[in-house]
Amino acid sequence: MSRVSGPLSILHVSQPTEGGVGRYVAELAADQVRRGWRVVVASPTYGDLAAQTAAVGAGHVPWTAGRAPGPGSLFDASRLSRIVRDAEPDLVHLHSSKAGFAGRLSLRGRRPTIFQPHAWSFEAVRGPVRPAAIGWERKAARWATVVLCVSEEERERGEEHGIRGRWRVIPNGVDLEKWTPAAEGEREAARSRLGLGDGPTVVCVGRLCRQKGQDLLLEAWPSVRESAPVAQLALVGDGPDEEALRRRAPAGVVFAGKRVDVADWLAAADVVTLPSRWEGMSIGMLEAMARGRSIVATDVPGAREAMGNDAGAIVPVEDAAALSGELALRLSDRERTRAEGHAGRKRAERYHDLRAMTDAVAELSSSTARSLL
Repeated sequence: MSRVSGPLSILHVSQPTEGGVGRYVAELAADQVRRGWRVVVASPTYGDLAAQTAAVGAGHVPWTAGRAPGPGSLFDASRLSRIVRDAEPDLVHLHSSKAGFAGRLSLRGRRPTIFQPHAWSFEAVRGPVRPAAIGWERKAARWATVVLCVSEEERERGEEHGIRGRWRVIPNGVDLEKWTPAAEGEREAARSRLGLGDGPTVVCVGRLCRQKGQDLLLEAWPSVRESAPVAQLALVGDGPDEEALRRRAPAGVVFAGKRVDVADWLAAADVVTLPSRWEGMSIGMLEAMARGRSIVATDVPGAREAMGNDAGAIVPVEDAAALSGELALRLSDRERTRAEGHAGRKRAERYHDLRAMTDAVAELSSSTARSLL
Protein backbone atom coordinates (compact mmCIF):
# COMPACT_ATOMS: atom_id res chain seq x y z
CA MET A 1 0.00 0.00 0.00
CA SER A 2 1.26 3.48 -0.81
CA ARG A 3 2.21 5.58 2.19
CA VAL A 4 1.68 8.83 0.30
CA SER A 5 -1.29 10.42 -1.41
CA GLY A 6 -1.02 13.82 -3.04
CA PRO A 7 2.15 15.86 -3.61
CA LEU A 8 5.33 14.48 -2.13
CA SER A 9 6.98 16.07 0.90
CA ILE A 10 10.78 15.88 0.94
CA LEU A 11 13.41 17.00 3.44
CA HIS A 12 16.91 17.38 2.02
CA VAL A 13 19.71 17.50 4.60
CA SER A 14 23.20 18.76 3.75
CA GLN A 15 26.13 20.10 5.76
CA PRO A 16 27.97 21.39 2.65
CA THR A 17 26.29 24.58 1.47
CA GLU A 18 28.67 25.38 -1.39
CA GLY A 19 30.65 23.53 -4.03
CA GLY A 20 29.35 20.51 -5.88
CA VAL A 21 27.13 19.13 -3.11
CA GLY A 22 25.53 22.51 -2.43
CA ARG A 23 24.79 23.04 -6.12
CA TYR A 24 23.42 19.51 -6.42
CA VAL A 25 20.96 20.02 -3.55
CA ALA A 26 19.87 23.40 -4.92
CA GLU A 27 19.22 21.89 -8.37
CA LEU A 28 17.13 19.06 -6.89
CA ALA A 29 15.15 21.49 -4.74
CA ALA A 30 14.37 23.69 -7.75
CA ASP A 31 13.27 20.74 -9.87
CA GLN A 32 11.09 19.23 -7.16
CA VAL A 33 9.39 22.54 -6.36
CA ARG A 34 8.51 22.79 -10.06
CA ARG A 35 6.88 19.38 -9.76
CA GLY A 36 4.58 20.75 -7.08
CA TRP A 37 6.27 18.89 -4.21
CA ARG A 38 6.75 20.36 -0.75
CA VAL A 39 10.50 20.72 -0.36
CA VAL A 40 12.44 21.74 2.72
CA VAL A 41 16.24 21.94 2.98
CA ALA A 42 18.03 21.65 6.32
CA SER A 43 21.57 23.04 6.25
CA PRO A 44 23.86 25.56 7.92
CA THR A 45 23.03 29.18 7.12
CA TYR A 46 26.45 30.19 5.80
CA GLY A 47 27.22 29.79 2.11
CA ASP A 48 24.80 29.92 -0.79
CA LEU A 49 22.36 27.09 -0.21
CA ALA A 50 19.82 28.80 2.08
CA ALA A 51 19.36 31.71 -0.34
CA GLN A 52 19.23 29.43 -3.37
CA THR A 53 16.51 27.23 -1.89
CA ALA A 54 14.44 30.25 -0.83
CA ALA A 55 14.77 31.71 -4.34
CA VAL A 56 13.14 28.65 -5.93
CA GLY A 57 10.31 28.46 -3.39
CA ALA A 58 11.65 25.72 -1.13
CA GLY A 59 11.67 26.02 2.63
CA HIS A 60 14.87 26.26 4.61
CA VAL A 61 15.56 25.20 8.20
CA PRO A 62 18.87 26.09 9.88
CA TRP A 63 20.86 23.02 10.92
CA THR A 64 24.02 24.05 12.75
CA ALA A 65 26.25 21.11 11.92
CA GLY A 66 30.03 21.26 11.67
CA ARG A 67 31.91 19.65 8.79
CA ALA A 68 34.28 17.49 10.83
CA PRO A 69 33.13 14.42 12.82
CA GLY A 70 33.50 14.44 16.58
CA PRO A 71 31.57 14.51 19.86
CA GLY A 72 29.38 17.31 18.53
CA SER A 73 28.02 14.96 15.86
CA LEU A 74 25.64 13.46 18.43
CA PHE A 75 24.19 16.91 19.02
CA ASP A 76 23.89 17.34 15.25
CA ALA A 77 21.81 14.15 15.17
CA SER A 78 19.62 15.34 18.04
CA ARG A 79 18.93 18.66 16.34
CA LEU A 80 18.14 16.90 13.11
CA SER A 81 15.65 14.62 14.90
CA ARG A 82 13.67 17.69 15.93
CA ILE A 83 13.78 19.08 12.41
CA VAL A 84 12.42 15.82 10.98
CA ARG A 85 9.70 15.68 13.61
CA ASP A 86 8.58 19.24 12.82
CA ALA A 87 8.77 18.84 9.03
CA GLU A 88 7.06 15.41 8.91
CA PRO A 89 8.40 14.62 5.42
CA ASP A 90 7.37 11.61 3.35
CA LEU A 91 11.05 11.14 2.46
CA VAL A 92 14.38 12.25 3.90
CA HIS A 93 17.26 12.68 1.43
CA LEU A 94 20.65 12.80 3.20
CA HIS A 95 23.57 14.33 1.30
CA SER A 96 27.23 13.63 2.11
CA SER A 97 28.86 12.20 5.22
CA LYS A 98 27.74 14.48 8.07
CA ALA A 99 24.06 14.39 7.06
CA GLY A 100 24.46 10.68 6.41
CA PHE A 101 25.75 10.16 9.94
CA ALA A 102 23.28 12.38 11.78
CA GLY A 103 20.28 11.39 9.69
CA ARG A 104 20.72 7.64 9.75
CA LEU A 105 21.61 7.69 13.44
CA SER A 106 18.48 9.66 14.34
CA LEU A 107 16.03 7.99 11.94
CA ARG A 108 17.33 4.37 12.03
CA GLY A 109 15.09 3.35 9.16
CA ARG A 110 11.85 4.61 10.70
CA ARG A 111 11.15 6.83 7.69
CA PRO A 112 11.88 6.33 3.97
CA THR A 113 15.46 7.52 3.54
CA ILE A 114 17.83 8.07 0.63
CA PHE A 115 21.48 8.34 1.61
CA GLN A 116 23.80 9.85 -1.00
CA PRO A 117 27.49 9.82 -0.02
CA HIS A 118 28.82 12.20 -2.74
CA ALA A 119 32.19 10.39 -2.10
CA TRP A 120 32.56 8.02 0.82
CA SER A 121 33.47 9.30 4.27
CA PHE A 122 36.30 6.78 4.64
CA GLU A 123 38.07 8.21 1.58
CA ALA A 124 38.67 11.44 3.52
CA VAL A 125 40.41 9.99 6.58
CA ARG A 126 43.61 8.13 7.36
CA GLY A 127 45.07 6.15 10.26
CA PRO A 128 42.89 4.45 12.88
CA VAL A 129 39.89 6.62 11.99
CA ARG A 130 39.56 4.97 8.58
CA PRO A 131 38.56 1.46 9.79
CA ALA A 132 36.05 3.09 12.14
CA ALA A 133 34.55 5.06 9.23
CA ILE A 134 34.26 1.91 7.14
CA GLY A 135 32.64 0.07 10.03
CA TRP A 136 30.13 2.87 10.49
CA GLU A 137 29.18 2.86 6.79
CA ARG A 138 28.67 -0.91 6.88
CA LYS A 139 26.38 -0.65 9.89
CA ALA A 140 24.47 2.45 8.81
CA ALA A 141 23.68 1.18 5.30
CA ARG A 142 20.81 -0.85 6.72
CA TRP A 143 19.17 2.38 7.92
CA ALA A 144 18.85 3.73 4.37
CA THR A 145 16.02 2.63 2.13
CA VAL A 146 18.28 3.41 -0.84
CA VAL A 147 21.98 4.21 -1.14
CA LEU A 148 22.28 6.52 -4.14
CA CYS A 149 25.67 6.87 -5.86
CA VAL A 150 26.67 9.35 -8.54
CA SER A 151 28.96 6.91 -10.38
CA GLU A 152 29.34 3.17 -10.77
CA GLU A 153 32.82 3.36 -9.32
CA GLU A 154 31.52 5.08 -6.20
CA ARG A 155 29.11 2.16 -5.75
CA GLU A 156 31.91 -0.33 -6.40
CA ARG A 157 34.10 1.37 -3.76
CA GLY A 158 31.30 0.88 -1.27
CA GLU A 159 30.85 -2.78 -2.12
CA GLU A 160 34.62 -3.39 -2.02
CA HIS A 161 34.62 -2.12 1.56
CA GLY A 162 31.83 -4.43 2.66
CA ILE A 163 28.91 -2.02 2.46
CA ARG A 164 25.65 -3.76 1.58
CA GLY A 165 22.65 -1.72 0.59
CA ARG A 166 19.87 -1.25 -1.91
CA TRP A 167 21.97 0.54 -4.52
CA ARG A 168 21.01 3.00 -7.24
CA VAL A 169 23.39 4.86 -9.51
CA ILE A 170 22.34 8.14 -11.12
CA PRO A 171 25.26 10.04 -12.69
CA ASN A 172 25.65 13.72 -11.96
CA GLY A 173 24.31 16.16 -14.51
CA VAL A 174 24.95 19.70 -15.67
CA ASP A 175 22.69 22.42 -17.08
CA LEU A 176 23.68 22.32 -20.76
CA GLU A 177 21.80 25.52 -21.52
CA LYS A 178 23.77 27.43 -18.88
CA TRP A 179 27.13 25.78 -19.48
CA THR A 180 27.48 26.21 -23.25
CA PRO A 181 30.56 25.48 -25.39
CA ALA A 182 33.05 28.36 -25.30
CA ALA A 183 34.05 29.37 -28.81
CA GLU A 184 37.61 30.41 -29.70
CA GLY A 185 36.72 34.10 -29.52
CA GLU A 186 35.40 33.66 -25.99
CA ARG A 187 38.81 32.52 -24.79
CA GLU A 188 40.46 35.85 -25.57
CA ALA A 189 37.47 37.89 -24.42
CA ALA A 190 37.32 36.05 -21.10
CA ARG A 191 41.04 36.51 -20.51
CA SER A 192 40.66 40.21 -21.14
CA ARG A 193 37.78 40.51 -18.67
CA LEU A 194 39.68 38.52 -16.04
CA GLY A 195 42.97 40.35 -16.46
CA LEU A 196 44.83 37.25 -17.59
CA GLY A 197 47.70 37.25 -20.05
CA ASP A 198 47.81 35.59 -23.45
CA GLY A 199 50.03 32.67 -22.44
CA PRO A 200 48.98 29.03 -22.20
CA THR A 201 46.47 28.77 -19.35
CA VAL A 202 45.47 25.98 -16.98
CA VAL A 203 42.46 26.48 -14.70
CA CYS A 204 41.58 24.50 -11.58
CA VAL A 205 38.19 25.18 -9.98
CA GLY A 206 37.44 23.86 -6.51
CA ARG A 207 37.55 24.37 -2.78
CA LEU A 208 41.14 24.84 -1.62
CA CYS A 209 41.48 21.77 0.55
CA ARG A 210 43.28 18.45 0.72
CA GLN A 211 40.52 16.60 -1.14
CA LYS A 212 40.89 18.73 -4.27
CA GLY A 213 44.67 18.24 -4.48
CA GLN A 214 45.84 21.76 -5.33
CA ASP A 215 49.02 21.03 -3.34
CA LEU A 216 49.86 18.31 -5.87
CA LEU A 217 49.18 20.71 -8.71
CA LEU A 218 51.59 23.28 -7.27
CA GLU A 219 54.20 20.52 -6.95
CA ALA A 220 53.69 19.68 -10.64
CA TRP A 221 53.64 23.25 -11.91
CA PRO A 222 57.39 24.05 -12.13
CA SER A 223 57.84 21.11 -14.52
CA VAL A 224 55.02 22.44 -16.69
CA ARG A 225 56.74 25.83 -16.81
CA GLU A 226 59.98 24.23 -17.97
CA SER A 227 58.30 23.39 -21.29
CA ALA A 228 55.93 26.39 -21.31
CA PRO A 229 57.78 29.25 -19.56
CA VAL A 230 54.95 31.78 -19.85
CA ALA A 231 52.17 29.36 -18.84
CA GLN A 232 49.78 30.55 -16.14
CA LEU A 233 47.79 28.52 -13.60
CA ALA A 234 44.59 29.92 -12.09
CA LEU A 235 43.23 28.44 -8.86
CA VAL A 236 39.57 29.41 -8.64
CA GLY A 237 38.01 28.97 -5.21
CA ASP A 238 38.74 29.49 -1.53
CA GLY A 239 39.05 27.18 1.43
CA PRO A 240 41.01 26.18 4.51
CA ASP A 241 44.30 25.50 2.68
CA GLU A 242 44.51 28.85 0.91
CA GLU A 243 47.25 30.41 3.04
CA ALA A 244 49.40 27.28 2.96
CA LEU A 245 49.02 27.06 -0.81
CA ARG A 246 49.90 30.72 -1.27
CA ARG A 247 53.11 30.25 0.73
CA ARG A 248 54.31 27.41 -1.48
CA ALA A 249 53.05 28.70 -4.84
CA PRO A 250 55.73 28.85 -7.57
CA ALA A 251 55.84 31.44 -10.33
CA GLY A 252 52.95 31.71 -12.74
CA VAL A 253 50.13 30.94 -10.27
CA VAL A 254 47.07 33.17 -9.85
CA PHE A 255 44.76 32.82 -6.83
CA ALA A 256 41.37 33.98 -8.07
CA GLY A 257 39.41 33.36 -4.86
CA LYS A 258 35.75 32.46 -4.72
CA ARG A 259 34.03 33.59 -7.93
CA VAL A 260 30.58 33.79 -9.43
CA ASP A 261 32.03 34.00 -12.96
CA VAL A 262 33.35 30.43 -13.14
CA ALA A 263 32.05 30.11 -16.70
CA ASP A 264 34.46 32.88 -17.74
CA TRP A 265 37.41 31.13 -16.07
CA LEU A 266 36.57 27.93 -17.91
CA ALA A 267 36.30 29.83 -21.18
CA ALA A 268 39.74 31.36 -20.54
CA ALA A 269 41.38 27.94 -20.08
CA ASP A 270 43.33 25.91 -22.59
CA VAL A 271 43.12 22.98 -20.17
CA VAL A 272 41.10 22.40 -17.00
CA THR A 273 42.66 20.18 -14.34
CA LEU A 274 41.12 18.33 -11.40
CA PRO A 275 43.90 16.80 -9.26
CA SER A 276 41.53 15.45 -6.58
CA ARG A 277 42.39 12.73 -4.10
CA TRP A 278 38.78 11.51 -3.94
CA GLU A 279 35.40 12.29 -5.53
CA GLY A 280 32.05 10.69 -6.30
CA MET A 281 31.75 12.34 -9.71
CA SER A 282 32.98 15.90 -9.98
CA ILE A 283 30.35 18.41 -11.05
CA GLY A 284 33.17 20.84 -11.82
CA MET A 285 34.50 18.32 -14.33
CA LEU A 286 31.12 18.13 -16.05
CA GLU A 287 30.88 21.92 -16.21
CA ALA A 288 34.32 22.10 -17.85
CA MET A 289 33.31 19.40 -20.33
CA ALA A 290 30.10 21.26 -21.13
CA ARG A 291 32.19 24.38 -21.83
CA GLY A 292 34.22 22.33 -24.31
CA ARG A 293 37.49 22.23 -22.42
CA SER A 294 40.13 19.50 -22.41
CA ILE A 295 40.51 17.86 -18.99
CA VAL A 296 43.46 16.43 -17.07
CA ALA A 297 42.11 14.65 -13.99
CA THR A 298 43.21 12.12 -11.42
CA ASP A 299 41.84 8.59 -11.45
CA VAL A 300 39.12 9.10 -8.84
CA PRO A 301 35.58 7.67 -8.94
CA GLY A 302 33.51 9.16 -11.72
CA ALA A 303 36.38 10.48 -13.82
CA ARG A 304 36.60 7.61 -16.32
CA GLU A 305 32.81 7.34 -16.57
CA ALA A 306 32.48 11.03 -17.33
CA MET A 307 35.47 11.51 -19.63
CA GLY A 308 35.56 8.23 -21.52
CA ASN A 309 38.67 7.78 -23.65
CA ASP A 310 38.73 11.00 -25.63
CA ALA A 311 37.93 14.03 -23.44
CA GLY A 312 41.40 14.38 -21.93
CA ALA A 313 43.86 12.48 -19.75
CA ILE A 314 43.46 10.58 -16.48
CA VAL A 315 46.54 10.22 -14.27
CA PRO A 316 47.17 8.28 -11.04
CA VAL A 317 46.15 9.98 -7.81
CA GLU A 318 49.02 11.91 -6.14
CA ASP A 319 51.33 11.47 -9.16
CA ALA A 320 52.67 14.99 -9.70
CA ALA A 321 55.04 13.89 -12.48
CA ALA A 322 52.25 12.33 -14.54
CA LEU A 323 50.07 15.36 -13.93
CA SER A 324 52.74 17.80 -15.14
CA GLY A 325 53.48 15.68 -18.20
CA GLU A 326 49.88 15.56 -19.40
CA LEU A 327 49.37 19.28 -18.77
CA ALA A 328 52.54 20.21 -20.65
CA LEU A 329 51.58 17.99 -23.57
CA ARG A 330 48.24 19.73 -23.97
CA LEU A 331 49.60 23.24 -23.60
CA SER A 332 51.82 22.52 -26.61
CA ASP A 333 49.09 21.00 -28.79
CA ARG A 334 46.09 23.22 -29.45
CA GLU A 335 44.57 20.76 -31.92
CA ARG A 336 44.55 18.04 -29.27
CA THR A 337 42.86 20.24 -26.70
CA ARG A 338 40.30 21.43 -29.23
CA ALA A 339 39.39 17.84 -30.18
CA GLU A 340 39.22 16.74 -26.53
CA GLY A 341 37.05 19.70 -25.62
CA HIS A 342 34.64 18.86 -28.44
CA ALA A 343 34.50 15.22 -27.33
CA GLY A 344 33.87 16.26 -23.73
CA ARG A 345 30.93 18.43 -24.74
CA LYS A 346 29.42 15.56 -26.71
CA ARG A 347 29.74 13.24 -23.70
CA ALA A 348 28.12 15.82 -21.45
CA GLU A 349 25.20 16.06 -23.85
CA ARG A 350 24.84 12.31 -24.13
CA TYR A 351 25.33 11.18 -20.54
CA HIS A 352 25.15 14.15 -18.17
CA ASP A 353 22.14 16.32 -18.99
CA LEU A 354 20.82 17.83 -15.76
CA ARG A 355 17.21 17.19 -16.82
CA ALA A 356 17.85 13.45 -17.16
CA MET A 357 19.47 13.43 -13.73
CA THR A 358 16.65 15.31 -11.98
CA ASP A 359 14.01 13.15 -13.71
CA ALA A 360 15.75 9.98 -12.50
CA VAL A 361 16.10 11.30 -8.93
CA ALA A 362 12.45 12.36 -8.91
CA GLU A 363 11.34 8.90 -10.01
CA LEU A 364 13.51 7.29 -7.34
CA SER A 365 12.27 9.69 -4.65
CA SER A 366 8.64 9.06 -5.51
CA SER A 367 9.00 5.28 -5.54
CA THR A 368 11.00 5.28 -2.30
CA ALA A 369 8.51 7.48 -0.46
CA ARG A 370 5.55 5.50 -1.77
CA SER A 371 7.13 2.15 -0.88
CA LEU A 372 6.92 0.87 -4.45
CA LEU A 373 10.50 -0.40 -4.70
